[in-house]
Amino acid sequence: MQKKVTATPKKAAAKKAVSKKNPTEAKKKSGKKTLLIANNQQSFWVNNGQILNSLLALETALQVMTKDTFSYHVAKDRNDFAQWVEYVLVDAACAADLRKAKTPSAAKTVVVKHLKTYQL
Repeated sequence: MQKKVTATPKKAAAKKAVSKKNPTEAKKKSGKKTLLIANNQQSFWVNNGQILNSLLALETALQVMTKDTFSYHVAKDRNDFAQWVEYVLVDAACAADLRKAKTPSAAKTVVVKHLKTYQL
């Protein structure tokens, strides 16, 4: 009786593991931050009636904001936008840059720059 000999490959072909990605893992890998949305009590109430709840909303508001409205919230001794961004939206870097902005246009440029660091 003869024994059957079968050849075995040196390495078996590895099966591709297919896994469902966890959204949290994807954000960690992209290195982008999660955009915070403030609740109603922590939203920013602009003196022209607008209510802002995120950095994205601030960018939109700054696009059409008048100098008078901006000046109401930003003066030599205070910057309401920077305070809100730092303490409510927890973005100290954006707040520091906002403190340097002296016009609505300059503030909008700062916000757009920092929005690039967020997962949108």
